[in-house]
Amino acid sequence: MRVVVVGGGVIGLTTAYHLAREGAEVVVVDARATGLGASAVNAGWFVPSEAMPVPGPGMVAQTMKWMLKPDSPVYIRPSLNPRFVSFMIGMWRHCNDADQRVGFAAHLALAHATGQVLDEYRADGMDFEMRSEGLLMAFTGKALLEHHVHNLDIVRSQGIDPVILIGDDVRVHEPELSDAVYGGIFFPDERHLDPRAFVQALHKRLDEMGVQLREYCGLEHVKTTGTGDARRIAAIETACGQIDGDAFVVATGAWAGQLSQLFGHRLPVRPGKGYSIDVSPLPLRSATNLHDAKVALTPFSDRLRLAGTMEFAGVDEKINQRRVDAILRAPRTYLRNWVPPVELSPAQAGMRPMTPDGLPAIGSIPGLSNAYVSTGHGMLGVTLAAGSALALADLVMYGTRRPVLAPFDPARF
Repeated sequence: MRVVVVGGGVIGLTTAYHLAREGAEVVVVDARATGLGASAVNAGWFVPSEAMPVPGPGMVAQTMKWMLKPDSPVYIRPSLNPRFVSFMIGMWRHCNDADQRVGFAAHLALAHATGQVLDEYRADGMDFEMRSEGLLMAFTGKALLEHHVHNLDIVRSQGIDPVILIGDDVRVHEPELSDAVYGGIFFPDERHLDPRAFVQALHKRLDEMGVQLREYCGLEHVKTTGTGDARRIAAIETACGQIDGDAFVVATGAWAGQLSQLFGHRLPVRPGKGYSIDVSPLPLRSATNLHDAKVALTPFSDRLRLAGTMEFAGVDEKINQRRVDAILRAPRTYLRNWVPPVELSPAQAGMRPMTPDGLPAIGSIPGLSNAYVSTGHGMLGVTLAAGSALALADLVMYGTRRPVLAPFDPARF
């Protein structure tokens, strides 16, 4: 079977890998080089324990407050575009405890085997930094910590065993934390990896496996044949010419909202821009979530990465220095004697693919017998990539729809 994967980010590359491993002839098509944008500049966290959907209790009120601050963790550019309004209304409707808990459980199930799969990637010759030092969620406020404690029954049901640290206990665990930190939750089994090295290793391994990697070949048109239940994709037209296939997978991240329209079923995927800045190293014991500030700290062997913010402001990767400065200020409250270290490289931005309910769209594209999609992973691309790829490969190659995919059916939109 010849499968064309449109999109060369972390979702597209992992999907291509698992399809090729199952014996498919795979072609990866991307409008630019593979592994750019959010796939390279994210925090690099594999953290099922942090896999709650973005919409949650209290988010509407908090977002309204943040909209008044240009350097807040979340920014929404006002728009009367009907698709934008519909998206935001849909997201706000899911800002409740019940929906968030259901989505959290679905994400955990999808990510269940990913740790083992990441080890298999390394064993298969992919070279990327990966550290198993756990994740600390640090809270300055009691209410947010208690909300997360409320959901720990879900993570415990998946075999994740967190440790709750209140007051000085959290500073004994992480001496870099200041007295302003009320407490934390430590997840000892979580990991983090270098995301740019990860997508580069995937690209290299795919090339070795004989996968065709066609870069700078933007999708322009989709050719269909047949009618009704027999309607299918015959080929796609790209900037590099026509590409034929037996099956087609759309894995174009934040661009999936626009491009899925070419396949006859527009998905409500919108870009949520985030930033990262690499600075000189800091001796943190593990990846640390400055939860109230919505900033992630990721210690690598040669640098510390700060990542954060969410901008709903259209598709662009321009840098807003005011928001970068806010990320660099955030650790002042959480860390003792924080002085922004030397920046090792300019700030970078990436577009995360967001959906109204905070869950990915993974599965068959309605109305087409040989077209599939995997997008909408939000801030959980690294955490959910392997699980998404394993399940989708089974569906494409064998027609087997794993139960774990049920909550992510694209037909729900």
